[in-house]
Amino acid sequence: MRHAVAVCVGMVIGAGIFKTSPMVAASLTSDTAVYAAWVLGGVLSFVGALCFAELASAFPDPGGDYHFLRLAYGRRVGLLFAWSRFAVIHSGSMALLAFVFGDYLDQLAHLGPYGSAVFAAAVIVVLLLLNLRGIRVGVGTQLGLMLLVVSGLLAVGAAGAVLAWQGVAPATPLTAAAGAGRPAWGEALVFVFLAYGGWSDAATLSAEMRDTRRGIVQALLLGLTLVAALYLLANWAFLRGLGLAGMAASSAPAADLLRRAAGPWGEAAIVGVVAVTSITVMNAVLIAGARTTYAAMRDLPRHTPLGDWDARRGTPRAALLALGAVALALVGLGTATRGGFATMVDYLSPVYWFFLLLSGGALIVLRRRRPEAPRPFRVPLFPLLPLLFMSGSAYLLWSSLVYVKAGAVAGLVVLAVGGLLLWPLLRPGRGLPDDSTHRS
Repeated sequence: MRHAVAVCVGMVIGAGIFKTSPMVAASLTSDTAVYAAWVLGGVLSFVGALCFAELASAFPDPGGDYHFLRLAYGRRVGLLFAWSRFAVIHSGSMALLAFVFGDYLDQLAHLGPYGSAVFAAAVIVVLLLLNLRGIRVGVGTQLGLMLLVVSGLLAVGAAGAVLAWQGVAPATPLTAAAGAGRPAWGEALVFVFLAYGGWSDAATLSAEMRDTRRGIVQALLLGLTLVAALYLLANWAFLRGLGLAGMAASSAPAADLLRRAAGPWGEAAIVGVVAVTSITVMNAVLIAGARTTYAAMRDLPRHTPLGDWDARRGTPRAALLALGAVALALVGLGTATRGGFATMVDYLSPVYWFFLLLSGGALIVLRRRRPEAPRPFRVPLFPLLPLLFMSGSAYLLWSSLVYVKAGAVAGLVVLAVGGLLLWPLLRPGRGLPDDSTHRS
């Protein structure tokens, strides 16, 4: 159980929390609303994780949601999802984390107005070169990453406690309205759920537990509760030290808070934590994304370079180069729009929530279409919880589109272009066979 909880925490917590908190604060108008948004994010993530746990226990496959979507809707949707992972989700996540790295490192070594973008592009190039040479980190890195980021969040909480104990007032009034007018809950929750990202992978791994019924629920509940508690602690500290308006205006709230509580050394330490966390997660995304792309392209009836494997280096060389190139292009997009991190959230969010909505529906479809499949774990309160998750996903999809920005338009255009390019393979009876009704 302890191992499963650790895996859950390690796969959910990442560098995003150090950047998304200001975006949430900027969308809301009170500290109470900020806390409520993070609690709500934890609850819906738990519901979604339960849905994925059933899918993973009933239809185990390394492909995860790619496999579930293909079983429920056919290879056409599966292939389109594989394209979205390559061109939008994985590449967008890499660029997003690169901007987190760049924004924090720029606090210590300011290179001018484009300093963050320079650091972001540089870290992508370095990681790409390392992976092309076949240099990879060990399995134990995941545990080390979890301990590092948890230590960073605890340090943030301790900094807030020190300021409170010393009686230091927040940098701005705690109850000052950060957002103008009415709170933008939809926009705030898009950033909240970005920080909770990874719960689907945690649910897939949890489905491998021996005690598949009670064990999955307990591991996911305890793991996500711990994550939510750490996120609430960090946001309390940001609010206590920076105030609502100060938190909303900060590009690196952890660095600003630690500098205020512990001076330049505290700032340097937390920047190091965020930098190492960002690099490690980016490397994992690059490895997983390139291999997902390679696997999908290898299955196509026609040969493509993206489906080639470099046996000497033990890497999908062409897929790595393509993913790195798209991530660098997205850094350029974020720089051109002057949105950086926020532009990348806009870019990947609509596509991400569209396919999560389909994944929630896949649970209901496969319950009806393949009732004979063994299900060691079943979602309680079916179909209420899957419908709740689908409703939340639909709301977040709508929220990511309602204030359409350049990033969101770019993400949708890239998805549409993929659909057009793959159209000969997406039509029934051409290219890949449709297996939406296949039974195994």
